[in-house]
Amino acid sequence: MGAGLLVIAAGALWVASKFSWVRLRSFDGLGEPRTLWVSGADWSAALVPLAVALVAAAIATLAVRGWALRVLAVLVAIIGAAAAYLGVSLWTVRDVGPRAAEVKNVAVSTLVGADRLSGGATTAVLAAVVSVLAAITLLRAARGASASKYQTPAARRSEAVSPVDKGQRERVMWDSLDDGRDPTVGPAQT
Repeated sequence: MGAGLLVIAAGALWVASKFSWVRLRSFDGLGEPRTLWVSGADWSAALVPLAVALVAAAIATLAVRGWALRVLAVLVAIIGAAAAYLGVSLWTVRDVGPRAAEVKNVAVSTLVGADRLSGGATTAVLAAVVSVLAAITLLRAARGASASKYQTPAARRSEAVSPVDKGQRERVMWDSLDDGRDPTVGPAQT
């Protein structure tokens, strides 16, 4: 489930990078007034690399277990915090005009107006929330997972203390056969 959430968050960040975040209107007095659109990738160049990092994290969840999965979950949470910062940065800037003009190489003196469009920033913040949820899911999965998927026969025998678990008891019998012992012979009969 964590990998799926990471892919969704990465897709949302990529979509946020394609949305228009700011609309600039400029007029230099020589030609017609111009309207320029500043995309999310222009406003915050880190959106696409963060999306790629989330895809890489989704792939890594298939390969790591234990403490490595916990480290990955922390990294995913940091990526989510960075994505939230990028989205919130559009809302907190008092005047988006000078920054957007700098991004689009427009002289500030020719600006007629600038409007912030919140769709892209909202999408980035939602992607951040989904990535933090994915990090929580990965942390919970890491708590229950062991570092190795393989369990040795000796470890299985030591865990099979209670005879109630039929599947475990059968596994111990097969391990006894593998060791060359007869599992039907009890300790008193040997």
